[in-house]
Amino acid sequence: MSGRNVAMILETCLRDEIISKCCEAIEANKSVLTKLDQAIGDGDHGVNMSRGFEAMKKAYEENREQDYSKLCQTLGLALVMNVGGASGPLFGSMVLGFGTASPDFPRTREDVRKIFSAGIDAVKQRGKSDVGAKTMLDVLVPVCEALGRDAITFDEVRGCAAQALGNTKDMLATKGRSAFLRERSVGHLDPGAQSSCLLINAVCDAVEHCNER
Repeated sequence: MSGRNVAMILETCLRDEIISKCCEAIEANKSVLTKLDQAIGDGDHGVNMSRGFEAMKKAYEENREQDYSKLCQTLGLALVMNVGGASGPLFGSMVLGFGTASPDFPRTREDVRKIFSAGIDAVKQRGKSDVGAKTMLDVLVPVCEALGRDAITFDEVRGCAAQALGNTKDMLATKGRSAFLRERSVGHLDPGAQSSCLLINAVCDAVEHCNER
């Protein structure tokens, strides 16, 4: 078997595993996300994310042969159109950003960092926000920075995401629905940050699973 064929098989495995595990993580934690959002938002984050990721999974199954960039566009639009609320445009923009950063599926850690950074930039632009506002960016940005280290393990990536998520608890929300609560937003984890942490863990699990095959 040629090196090219091996690479294509690995890419297909990673695509399938990443989509599967991300959707499973959101569905399994739907009630957790809803409970968090009931405290500082509209209370519909879990339901919205579940609906959107189910639509994304269907879009993937119908278009899984598309090339990387086109597939990101397809999946990003599925999230934008189906998640609802602010989360749809934000998570959808992130996936769309992945596709604009590179025409090819990422194969190295630097490739991953590059497309991840582009996705974060898309979220910042769409949400007119940055770190420190108690949003998904407070998990995404630290993880992206961690990927820039010379060597980092999957467990370290998970640990970075978990720590960043925990940090949102004591933050004052200045963006989104929770910003209206001001001081009352302090003491609660941000739902979007929790979703981001779940997805980062799911991607790590997917890559590890494929590497074991």
